[in-house]
Amino acid sequence: MAKLDVEEGAAGAPGHPPANGYLLVPGGEPPGKLSAEPQNGPKAGCLTLNGVSRDSLAAAVQALDRPRTPLAPEEETQTRLLPGGPGEETPGAKGARGPQTALSARRFVVLLIFSLYSLVNAFQWIQYSIISNVFRDFYRVSFLHIDWLSMVYMLAYVPLIFPATWLLDTRGLRLTALLGSGLNCLGAWVKCGSVQQHLFWVTMLGQCLCSVAQVFILGLPSRIASVWFGPKEVSTACATAVLGNQLGTAVGFLLPPVLVPNTQNNTDLLECNISTMFYGTSSIATFLCLLTVIAFKEKPPYPPSKAQAVLQNSPPAKYSYKKSIRNLFKNIPFVLLLITYGIMTGAFYSVSTLLNQMILMYYEGEEVNAGRIGLTLVVAGMVGSILCGLWLDHTKTYKQTTLVVYILSFLGMVVFTFTLDLGYIIIVFITGGVLGFFMTGYLPLGFEFAVEITYPESEGTSSGLLNASAQIFGILFTLAQGKLTSDYGPKAGNIFLCIWMFLGIILTALIKSDLKRHNINIGIANGDIKAVPVEDSPTDQESKTMMMSKQSESAI
Repeated sequence: MAKLDVEEGAAGAPGHPPANGYLLVPGGEPPGKLSAEPQNGPKAGCLTLNGVSRDSLAAAVQALDRPRTPLAPEEETQTRLLPGGPGEETPGAKGARGPQTALSARRFVVLLIFSLYSLVNAFQWIQYSIISNVFRDFYRVSFLHIDWLSMVYMLAYVPLIFPATWLLDTRGLRLTALLGSGLNCLGAWVKCGSVQQHLFWVTMLGQCLCSVAQVFILGLPSRIASVWFGPKEVSTACATAVLGNQLGTAVGFLLPPVLVPNTQNNTDLLECNISTMFYGTSSIATFLCLLTVIAFKEKPPYPPSKAQAVLQNSPPAKYSYKKSIRNLFKNIPFVLLLITYGIMTGAFYSVSTLLNQMILMYYEGEEVNAGRIGLTLVVAGMVGSILCGLWLDHTKTYKQTTLVVYILSFLGMVVFTFTLDLGYIIIVFITGGVLGFFMTGYLPLGFEFAVEITYPESEGTSSGLLNASAQIFGILFTLAQGKLTSDYGPKAGNIFLCIWMFLGIILTALIKSDLKRHNINIGIANGDIKAVPVEDSPTDQESKTMMMSKQSESAI
């Protein structure tokens, strides 16, 4: 584990102490040859930081020989001096040490808990649709009523996204997580009281509570990744958080056809099977709610990256939620991403909701295989999500990756559309897997790309708006595709989605890629890098100085 060097009693100019573990480097002299003669101003070619004199630099050198205090062993810590523009103070209060960055081991616990209760919420979204014919006959309602049990998730999100993101930005990550997990648990228990044929309204009430819980869940992956994870793992962490939701959808495709088989002639057995599914879900949701209360924390002791340190050191009084929203809608690349993300994710929601009806129209009596095809679609998408996250962490090619995945999703949709009616269900498994790999793999790409082009705006707000767009398109696409499927067959509905996805490709190509967060993390801000770390070896220090000097276009 990396240890933090702490300077005790280092001298410096009043209000401007040297940053821990860092030495300001003169531009015109070799390292270690600092002149202490009085200066009326900074010597040409010499680096100064916030008015610190060369006498202070000499004192800082002496301070490096003093005892060093390591951080707690569970933290992997690395001190950073943040970049800033000319004349700006280094973030951090006067008289305080320079900002510290650290990776906390708890980050994996937080990510796991969130992923699991997100899984349960996604399971409850799709558990009706994949056996829509069974619930239609049990509650004696139409297919449209059953479709609304899924679409209510999309409908609730749109009006509630603004208060939810306001709550996230002003009250914090932990409270938002508690609301998401708690409402998810409450909705699951309400459904347990709906296992009678005349109580469709009760199951709808429970589903509405789960849909409200989703508002406090879907916007968190990018926020958790940014607040808890370092620059080299943030995209993978976001993909993993999204993965939990996708896994819940996969389980929702797999388990309901197994737990609730189509036993129309035995209503008592059907009630027993539905009760088993509902009570099992509510028990797991309760356990995860308790885990959230116990182990989910607001943020780690130290920020995990320079970008987070900049945000955490910004005065809270300067933040305005309304201004943040206005800034996002004035950001043209983000607006384009908002539309393209909505088209892609809305198409995925529509296909997931109507998959059972599409499969049974060509393959009668194949409810179980319809669920397995849905499982294949989502599991392939989970693999795609992780691979895309790893690729982004390695290359940072956000726009290129997003565009390629969008094109491949479109091609997958075209192939799925024109092979669905061939009569060979194994082909549907294959094409569904290919479609899911790219279409579901796109989801974390959109989140991370949005955070990059909108930094320093809140990750929760940008992700929330993306999800709101997805819900709006999801409702419209589900209604339109459902109508086309009923009147003209599944092919007409799928062609409708293909046209919209092609439009999404064009708009994605127009997005300007400006990776603002990435530039902060690699130490580039307006071309200025204020200081370089002090190494134990003068040779290492000189080498590091030369490298940092090449990165900066200003005289540092």
